[in-house]
Amino acid sequence: MIDAIELTRDLIRRPSVTPADAGAMDIVEQALAGLGFACRRMRFGEIENLYARYGTAGPNLCFAGHTDVVPVGDAAAWSHDAFEAALVDGVLIGRGAADMKSAIAAFAAAAAKAIEAGQVTGSLSLLITGDEEGVATHGTKMVVEALDIEDEAISHCVVGEPTSSAVFGDMIKVGRRGSINAAITVTGVQGHVAYPHRAANPVPVLLRLLLRLQERVLDEGYPEFQPSNLEITRIDVPNTATNVIPGVARAQLNIRFNPTHTGDDLARWIEAEAYEAGRGFAGTVAVIPQISGEAFLTEPGPFTELAAAAVRDVTGADPELSTSGGTSDARFIRALCPVVELGLVGATMHQVDERAPVAEIRQLQAVYERLIERYFEAFSDPA
Repeated sequence: MIDAIELTRDLIRRPSVTPADAGAMDIVEQALAGLGFACRRMRFGEIENLYARYGTAGPNLCFAGHTDVVPVGDAAAWSHDAFEAALVDGVLIGRGAADMKSAIAAFAAAAAKAIEAGQVTGSLSLLITGDEEGVATHGTKMVVEALDIEDEAISHCVVGEPTSSAVFGDMIKVGRRGSINAAITVTGVQGHVAYPHRAANPVPVLLRLLLRLQERVLDEGYPEFQPSNLEITRIDVPNTATNVIPGVARAQLNIRFNPTHTGDDLARWIEAEAYEAGRGFAGTVAVIPQISGEAFLTEPGPFTELAAAAVRDVTGADPELSTSGGTSDARFIRALCPVVELGLVGATMHQVDERAPVAEIRQLQAVYERLIERYFEAFSDPA
């Protein structure tokens, strides 16, 4: 059997800051292989990924997660070494405790119990990446593409991100807003401030463009989603002199959008506004958009109710089905199957002294156990 707490501690002790693996994937693979999973390592670039499957029949319930973590930050500010996996008064402290090595361990432990009890009448699988906290180009995205090409059938997926808000089990994510970044560069003509007719100042052009973009109300919301929002995240004019008109000005922005929009539509809008801003300007306005993911929603139905019922069985409360928050690897997995996200409270993720109460990790394991049991009761072919 697998002890979720000890497995979590073993994983935390591996400093797997993206893109480093530090042996974390080996630990997951060893635990799953010991349960009878067929484990397949999928390395893309410098990123370690793992797809493991127990059973060959359908339905195939998949758990998705990541072993990589964000940097420690100010190491001196931690009460214990970030990779010590210290247990203090029933709380596990360490980078990845909440996001999300504990969820991987909890699902592995739940899978072990389900296998021992003979509940897996189809297949269980785990899709684990080492590239969720980074640019996410060589992780789940590429694994999903490879599995799709191979016609690997995944029926439903649970992502173990820390989705709970205030108390464990109060929220399940059933969708996410999309995300698009845009880098804007306005290139003019550098010159002396006393002779503006000999220069072309890019700063006013950039400011007018950003103001036009910021002033547009993108939408008033969408069923199950909050309104889309555009945020200017950086403005940079590389000029240190007070008597020089700069030759270039740059900005970056991000839009989190609901299904009212697509990433391509928003990219075309930004580019069109940039074109208008550059009319009559003796320079250029360039936009480089990057779509991180499209908005998606897993419609309410048997699978979302099953996940909510598993939480209710353990906590006694009904979780909120939410689409709030940032992006996750669910944006890639939804191309294969319906997906929900269900995990611990995320209040300390990415923070100094990231932590997870042992009792909540045990609760998460119990939810996963109940979810697996209910899943095969509900979705297995009675024949």
